[in-house]
Amino acid sequence: MTSFQIPARSGILPFQGIETLIAAGAIAADTPFDPDQVQPASLDLRLSDQAWRVRASFLPGRRKVEERIADVAMHAIDLPAGGYVMEKGCVYIARLQERLSLPKGLNARANPKSSTGRVDVFVRLLTDQGASFDDVDEGYDGPLYLEIAPQTFSILVKPGTRLNQLRLKAGEPAKLETRSVGVDLRAGEHGIVGYRGRRHAGVVDMDHIDGHDPRDFWEPLTLRRGELLLDPGEFYILASSDDVEIPVDQAAEMTPIDPSVGEFRVHYAGFFDPGFGTDEAHGAGSKGVLEVRTHDTPFLLEHGQTVARLVYEPLTERPARLYGEGGSHYQSQGLKLSKHFRPWG
Repeated sequence: MTSFQIPARSGILPFQGIETLIAAGAIAADTPFDPDQVQPASLDLRLSDQAWRVRASFLPGRRKVEERIADVAMHAIDLPAGGYVMEKGCVYIARLQERLSLPKGLNARANPKSSTGRVDVFVRLLTDQGASFDDVDEGYDGPLYLEIAPQTFSILVKPGTRLNQLRLKAGEPAKLETRSVGVDLRAGEHGIVGYRGRRHAGVVDMDHIDGHDPRDFWEPLTLRRGELLLDPGEFYILASSDDVEIPVDQAAEMTPIDPSVGEFRVHYAGFFDPGFGTDEAHGAGSKGVLEVRTHDTPFLLEHGQTVARLVYEPLTERPARLYGEGGSHYQSQGLKLSKHFRPWG
């Protein structure tokens, strides 16, 4: 066992801090950790073989998650090694392989992985006695669960599938700055400005990289006027109008849109790791990909319109690994579908 010293500086723990927590037993798992599971400023979380189909989402409040599941479960699911199809329009709860025993002074926050958000799968972390989704209280000691709600496509998952990620924080990091993010509605490669999900597509295998023909799942959008009418209930993949750059000693989160700038939601997957889009990490010119879903009314987007906010926070120290080192599906990206799809061409 390795002891963990709470950093004197408030901030997000980098790669080496997360590895120290694992060595100290503050983060444990049912099975050995995968070699690439620790990211520059976050930890990928993996599904266990235990899940439930539920009739409603919930927060456990003062109870344990599995006590609350008993009130809403339709049936239990043993996720097989060969995979299980979670159907769109349904809600599931899965126990994760990882569990936490956080020391005082450390808290955590979860978010969908980028590849999860890009196929319109809504996921939220649950903890025992948790009062909110995705936030883990200081000193939490217990299991982790994931609410999974596929929206546009049904998905194939199995034990070990990674749908979300956890960011560990010492204290309450100061918000360094907040930047507005605009949308790019100019024609790019092949004249495409975005993609709209097909309502009656097949199943997305969440562990099959480059394994799907994008034409079976997406309708390309080609516009000439720099405007896009968002239809209620439809899901869109768009790109930011400006490049996104995350300094190597910071991390960022793209927050959902607020009502002051439009009645729609942008970006399920909010974490941007240190080094994203930087020369130092060989990622200059990286766009932010936007997952967009409107609410109850049609909404007309214009090129350059502000659609989200990017909030920057400090790390406790420079990470031993930067985003994109050893390869990445999304470094130096423009408008790009998730890694499950072959390039459009």
